[in-house]
Amino acid sequence: QVQLVESGGGSVQPGGSLRLSCTASGSVSSSDVMDWYRQAPGKQRELVATISGGGSTTYADSVKGRFTISRDNGKNTVYLQIDNLKPDDTAVYFCHGWGNNAGHYYDYWGQGTQVTVSS
Repeated sequence: QVQLVESGGGSVQPGGSLRLSCTASGSVSSSDVMDWYRQAPGKQRELVATISGGGSTTYADSVKGRFTISRDNGKNTVYLQIDNLKPDDTAVYFCHGWGNNAGHYYDYWGQGTQVTVSS
């Protein structure tokens, strides 16, 4: 069983930066795909960034050029660097991982970390 713990959220002014971390414990596979989602008040959860086990990355159009996802498999940690923060980035950010073991799909979620952007 895998547990994810996010950290690094906080309150920042527009234009600021944050680096979110997501540390996994348990039976984590370095081949698992890791995602960052966010959910703003009254809105659906939105996928913002994905990184494969091999390091390939994809981003939502709304965050391209400002968000950078990375992973350190040795530390079982995934990062989300967020630059040039905007008020619309205010949300709870969730870490998510998923994989496939002999045809069995599995996934796991963190508890979320709050990011608030305001002046």
